[in-house]
Amino acid sequence: MKMKSLIAFALSSAFIATPAAADLVIPDLSYRTGPYAAGGTPFSDGYQDYFKLLNKRDGGIGGEQVRIVECETGFNTEKGVECYESTKGEGALVYQPLSTGMTYQLIPKATADGIPLFTMGYGRTSAENGAIFRNVFNFPVNYWDGASIAVKYLKDQHGGSLEGKKITLLYHNSGYGKEPIPTLEALAAKHGFKFKAIAVDHPGQEQKSQWLQIRRERPDNVLMWGWGVMNQVAIQEAANINYPMENFMGVWWSGAEIDVLPAGGASNGYKALNFSPIKDYPVLEEIKAMGDLTGDGSNVGSVIYNRGMLAAMLTSEAIAKAQEIHGVSEISAPQLRDGLEALSVTEARLVELGMGGISPEFSVSCQNHGGAGQAIVQQWDADAKVWKALTDYISSDQDVIAPLVKSDSEAYAAENKIEAGC
Repeated sequence: MKMKSLIAFALSSAFIATPAAADLVIPDLSYRTGPYAAGGTPFSDGYQDYFKLLNKRDGGIGGEQVRIVECETGFNTEKGVECYESTKGEGALVYQPLSTGMTYQLIPKATADGIPLFTMGYGRTSAENGAIFRNVFNFPVNYWDGASIAVKYLKDQHGGSLEGKKITLLYHNSGYGKEPIPTLEALAAKHGFKFKAIAVDHPGQEQKSQWLQIRRERPDNVLMWGWGVMNQVAIQEAANINYPMENFMGVWWSGAEIDVLPAGGASNGYKALNFSPIKDYPVLEEIKAMGDLTGDGSNVGSVIYNRGMLAAMLTSEAIAKAQEIHGVSEISAPQLRDGLEALSVTEARLVELGMGGISPEFSVSCQNHGGAGQAIVQQWDADAKVWKALTDYISSDQDVIAPLVKSDSEAYAAENKIEAGC
């Protein structure tokens, strides 16, 4: 359907008193149940609340209302695929599965269906190469960026050298947790530190043997790629063996309030990466004021809620860009793909949206679906019960990451007979 003109409106209203506009359909593959619900719930709340705000405040996007179609997955990959299959026929524009396992399964399906996947800060890292993964977007930062940023920060903390230091990765024993291992191995070779990876099986409630190993080997720093209950247990176990909390740092999925609060004062000093920093964003007051919150309101402004809100904002900006590019308001999934690939995020625009500083500035292109590759380091203040930013945005080491992305994406292209091109 083309953008509504006065002539078209007059003609249509002559025959139909109340024409029904098609919605912009956004599925939400949520998980509000199970051991990962503590992360899935606030993300979905923030994701849905921002679209609700746009519907109520702006009349939607480009004059079209957004309709959220929620499907509970329980963080189960098979159920996630079922949710995808059951919702795609409703006119789904984009999927945000919030699961690396689901992402790997959905990449070939969504590509064949022409529906973009937006895997913000997770999923298959090498999907950054848009010339091969045409329908997958993982901006503004990915797991390999995160590993590099963590190592950069630790290098500074150790006086500019990691030579001879021991860095251990405690990781969720899944595709998600294994993502940073090749990068950390490459960084260990570059910087001369000793690297070891220790797995924690799903869901992560049993970690005593892993922390006994850490106590025995005494690494200088521990990095964590965890999610859900695994994070809470790990922080408590670290406290139990008196591991220095300031030497323990998680990726952005291991840095939410729910991860540190259960350990009380023992979690003080724990660090984590974040690409959606905690601030008093004006848009949060607008969301609170609108009423009709998706949850009970307790998650508004928390780390993962803000991240869901950021995902919705970036999606809505891409929708508006697609409408502009194609000159239509009722866009299709392939048209949204074009909007995602043409997206440019500036601080000026973030301020205009009431979210100044919630994301690094970045632009997307056919060659780069990964964005800026930047994150901050934050630290938990257990007394004040707040995350405090320790750094500005830190950039990843592209000298290490770019070759890894190229190698992995080209291997995928060869295996799946994909001809790269922009």
